[in-house]
Order: sequence, then C-alpha cells, then structure tokens
Amino acid sequence: MSAPSTHDVLGTTVTMPVEIRHARCFVAGFTADTAAVQRAIDSESTRPGTLRPLRIRPGRSMCMIVFVDYIDGDLGPYNEFGVCFLVEDPSQPPTSPLSALASLVKGDARALVHRLPVDGEFTLAAGRGIWGFPKTLADFDVDHTSAGRHGRVEADGRLIAELRLKAGLKVPDTTADTVLNAYSQLDGVTRMTPWRLTSVSGTRTRIGGATLTLGDHPIADELRSLRLGRHALMSSSVDKITMRFEDPIVI
Repeated sequence: MSAPSTHDVLGTTVTMPVEIRHARCFVAGFTADTAAVQRAIDSESTRPGTLRPLRIRPGRSMCMIVFVDYIDGDLGPYNEFGVCFLVEDPSQPPTSPLSALASLVKGDARALVHRLPVDGEFTLAAGRGIWGFPKTLADFDVDHTSAGRHGRVEADGRLIAELRLKAGLKVPDTTADTVLNAYSQLDGVTRMTPWRLTSVSGTRTRIGGATLTLGDHPIADELRSLRLGRHALMSSSVDKITMRFEDPIVI
C-alpha cells in the first residue's frame, strides 16, 4: 500500500484522510429556481455547464442551508455555514426530475459546496488549499443544544443569514458508511471530494420546520436571487457525526 498523502497547512502537516471524530449540525432544504442556481454555479467556473443543478421538479432544484459545529477533528474545533446545491453527476447526461428523485432515494447524493464561511484560520487554509472549498472568515452565534436549533452568521459586520429550526421526529442511528460526493470550485479548478460519513446519531427530521432570515451581506443577496421557496421542504438536526475527508479529484 502507498503511504498516505500529506499537505502542509500553515506549517502543520495534515495527513490524509482527515478524520472528524465528533461534529453536529442542522440543515434546511429549500427549493430554488434552477436557472438561477445554474447562473450561481457558473459564476465561479471557467467551464460553465460543467456542474448542473439536480432538478427535483421542472424548473426547481435544491439549495441546502447548513450550520456545522466541528467539535473534535484533525482540523481543530470550528463553526461552519454552508450554502450547497444538489447537483447531477457531471460524467452522465442530464436526468429527468423523476430519475433525480430515484437517485436521491438510493443514496447517490452529490452536492456542490458553493459558499462556506468558517470561524477558524487553520480550517480556512486547509479547506482552500487541500480541497478547494470556498471558505471565508465569518462570525457565528449558534445553538446546537436546544430543541429548536438556531444559527446566525455574519461577516464584515453584516448579516449573512439566520436559521431557526423546530424539533423533528427521531430517526434511527446508523453506523453504515455513506459517501457524499462533494464538489468545489475555486480559482478556476473544479474538484470532487469523497466525503465519507461513518456514523450518524441523534438525528431528528421533519417536513418544513425551518425559518430563514437573510441579511444585507452579498451572500444574502445571492440567496435572494435564487428565488428560494417561502417554506423549507425539510429540516434536520444531528447530535453526532463521525466522518472522513479523502483527497480531492480534479475534474
């Protein structure tokens, strides 16, 4: 077997894969205008059309808004806010909405990490340098312990977004490996990172149940341009996730 790859991040050696031993999160999924999502994706690409939004019904795709608290992991503790789009497999021809839903049911999830504010310098450098994730610095006020989760993220003194969740129904824990293909676009390079979930516990989920407030930051303006649905399709919270980030693949 070949030796694990390593990366130098701010003078510290990071050995792959990166292990996350405890993280927790909450997420809400909103429908978005497919054409607007495609424009947002292409705005960060030197090859427009390389990544295509996954259409869940004619003219509508999915935008996921997520807050993550990394408690114990190889990159240290930090908070993260993500704007992610579900996308199609770029190596395959476009699919119909029905085929897209069938693919999701089977667990074949692919997501573009489009915006990713964090509150740590080290994870910012690692995220951008290793995986090409578009991490930027921000300030967080997040509650992961109350029944109703709450997250607020600001940058440069301006509100990006505030998300509130109502409690959902408990979902069985799992220790089955699940791989999410996470795409990123940075500095003209598109990458795909195998993101392996090794255990998930304390999950609660429901239809709807989320309230999203947008501020006056440019990321908030971009979210408005997506014509998000007035109500979330679904929302979930997770008390503990363990996962592993592999080396990225340039596509």
